[in-house]
Amino acid sequence: MSDEEVKEEKELDLTSPDVVTKYKCAAEVANKALQAVLADCKPGVKIVDLCEKGDTVIRDQTALMYKNSKKKIDKGVAFPTCVSVNNTVCHFSPLASDESVLAANDIVKIDLGCHVDGFVAVVAHTHVLSEGPVTGRAADVLAAAHTAAEVALRLVRPGKKNKDVTEAIQKVAAAYDCKIAEGVLSHQMKQFVIDANKVILSVNNPETRVDDAEFEENEVYAIDIVTSTGDGKPRLLDEKQTTVYKRAVDKNYHLKMKASRFIFSEINTKFPIMPFTARALEEKRARLGLVECVNHELLQPYPVLHEKPGDFVAHVKFTVLLMPNGSDKITGLPLQEFQPSKVPEDPEIKAWLALGTKSKKKGGGKKKKGKKGDAMIEDSAETAAEPAAEGAEKMDTSS
Repeated sequence: MSDEEVKEEKELDLTSPDVVTKYKCAAEVANKALQAVLADCKPGVKIVDLCEKGDTVIRDQTALMYKNSKKKIDKGVAFPTCVSVNNTVCHFSPLASDESVLAANDIVKIDLGCHVDGFVAVVAHTHVLSEGPVTGRAADVLAAAHTAAEVALRLVRPGKKNKDVTEAIQKVAAAYDCKIAEGVLSHQMKQFVIDANKVILSVNNPETRVDDAEFEENEVYAIDIVTSTGDGKPRLLDEKQTTVYKRAVDKNYHLKMKASRFIFSEINTKFPIMPFTARALEEKRARLGLVECVNHELLQPYPVLHEKPGDFVAHVKFTVLLMPNGSDKITGLPLQEFQPSKVPEDPEIKAWLALGTKSKKKGGGKKKKGKKGDAMIEDSAETAAEPAAEGAEKMDTSS
């Protein structure tokens, strides 16, 4: 590798202030989109309208950024808005013709992503459509996801290993009598790469193996936690529900059908790298053409997965920058109040939650004043397990 190539590679990680700014701009938009979708989550609202709302906010907000840049900067949706309800685990982003609506007491999981110049910020959030604090098993599964995410935030730090996180989040879920959902992976992210080489397994099993990896400074991760009151083994029930895909850039094949060639050309033009929803394509031709593209591995599908009916499922995802001064959680909103029936008594879990997320700075320099939104994210991270613990006292709740 030449000196120039080394310099270029270095400029693309968090050692570059411009890169950090782009990640934080993407995070700001992702949080705004999440907030907008959350505000519209009410009984009777169509799920497809919520998905469209999230994607529209991302497109509109990113269109205002870097307008005067000399170099054209690609920006927009990095992961299409998905709204998965109750025992549906993930990736539900229906076509325009779908009539599914929210109902009272639904457990709603919102998942979306934004990028600025290929620097991606993703987020997922769970909200129960009920008045007052969430109680019962819904509160347990919500508390399990929240606490596991807070533990993961404290263990994804330089020097720690990916397997440390896998073991810890399973232990947390078990403390709430819940399971971590199998098959959900947390990934390192790089420019234009939403799923880079370093991976954190949600659950160790013989069928899914990943390389051992150590976290390093200046890396970026999407931490993805799904908890369930069921057996934690999500299933694909109907392939026709799949609408989210990503171009497999390393695959080529000469498609036979005209509809397939038309759709694939549209995908290569509009969505050459990032995941997209079939809703954004010409719908009449999309269904037929997508099948051939998937069959020949030109597209990677994101299937809609389900636990059993009656199971409660919660999803929390955030983006974290491993900065020299500690972990910077840049996406996520505070959860509603919940009162779980259990609270972790395990000393190891308590010790993990007591860990700080910032490194101790030497010297007495002035603290930099951040934006209000940044403070909210940081504050919610620092007060990790408080809602879970407080809730349990009031009572005596993974892509």
